[in-house]
Amino acid sequence: MSAVRGQGAAAIVVLGIGNLLWADEGFGVRCAELLQQRYEFAANVRLIDGGTQGLYLIQHVQGADCLLIFDAIDYGLPPGTLKVIENAEVPKFMGAKKMSLHQTGFQEVLALAELTGRYPRQVVLIGCQPQEIEDFGGSLRPALKAALDPAVAVGLEYLARWGAAPRPRRSALEPGESITLPHLALARYEAERPSEQRACRIGDQRFMPTS
Repeated sequence: MSAVRGQGAAAIVVLGIGNLLWADEGFGVRCAELLQQRYEFAANVRLIDGGTQGLYLIQHVQGADCLLIFDAIDYGLPPGTLKVIENAEVPKFMGAKKMSLHQTGFQEVLALAELTGRYPRQVVLIGCQPQEIEDFGGSLRPALKAALDPAVAVGLEYLARWGAAPRPRRSALEPGESITLPHLALARYEAERPSEQRACRIGDQRFMPTS
């Protein structure tokens, strides 16, 4: 079911979802971040760090004609493997093997958008098989970093087809313009995060004894 949209350019929404603080869980947000850093788009395109907001993302989904989602998805494949899912199949893969609560929440967002009759005409999920998510304060593993450029390239193909008019960025992002917080930008995050020796990376050991 699709809502009746007004005439003119399609409303295009790019959602990077996941948790930057849990290693490979941040893959989707890093893809959206990279797209914003490298490219400019037509005025009808919105790039959003969806984080783990779940149902709070409903307005963005309802307002989209074309929705592109980046996320870390456990497909049971080798780490770093990309898999592209389209349209009716997307909700099935978002919750087939849940890694975190945000995936359940986003399934509900899609269901609610369809129930209200305001569902995008096109929905594409670019998912990447994670290697490690049980690493609080960790960053993307090498296999996931290597998958960023290919994932973005696939995303650009869809965006161009939908009328997003992607072009290489000609000017640097203004302060406060980035979709991610400055201290969570990939390079700074990796440079400033505590080591495993200085900070427990699996949870608070006072409450999570290993023995």
